[in-house]
Amino acid sequence: MTSADRRLAPRRKPRQVRAELTRERILTAAAHVFADYGYAAGTTNRIAERARMSIGSLYQYFPNKDAILAELLVRHIDRGAWTGVEELDMSPGTLAEAVRALVRDAIDHHRDDPQLLRIMFEEAPASSELIEAIDRHGRARVSQVREVFARHPDVRVGDLDTAAELVVGTVEMNTHKLMASPRPIQVERLESELVAMITRYLRGDE
Repeated sequence: MTSADRRLAPRRKPRQVRAELTRERILTAAAHVFADYGYAAGTTNRIAERARMSIGSLYQYFPNKDAILAELLVRHIDRGAWTGVEELDMSPGTLAEAVRALVRDAIDHHRDDPQLLRIMFEEAPASSELIEAIDRHGRARVSQVREVFARHPDVRVGDLDTAAELVVGTVEMNTHKLMASPRPIQVERLESELVAMITRYLRGDE
């Protein structure tokens, strides 16, 4: 473990239900504090106050607010699995709806408070755990998407592996960028445009 990883590592890994609940309380309080005050002003004192505990108790679980933010981002990434894949209709003519399910799932996963979403991705320091979470999530999602493409009769791309990588990257990048934007975003328009673009690509439309 590098010095940076040690600085970001939680101090206590909960082994009992009570400790896990306390840790969850800290993370929930931190999410609210960061969203309300921003990262610079979202101090550990404010987090402890929101969590209704002493600052000493908070430090038993996390050494600093960087470690708290890193944990929030890891959890955000790990909770991004595409649900409902097995229920998709794979009959001819349903490709757009399958793509819509993928896009809508990504949008729903990024419906967190835009301020908190921006903070997590812009301020969270890199750590080996975070890098592993990003890689783990990416591989799982690409594998899910590739499986859908392989089973759908309307998909006509020549390289399924590359197609899955491209589609996942496009959906993730655009949903994160636009959902985290401080400007108002018309979610329905974002969904419709992404679905139309990806569907045309997968069908091989000219």
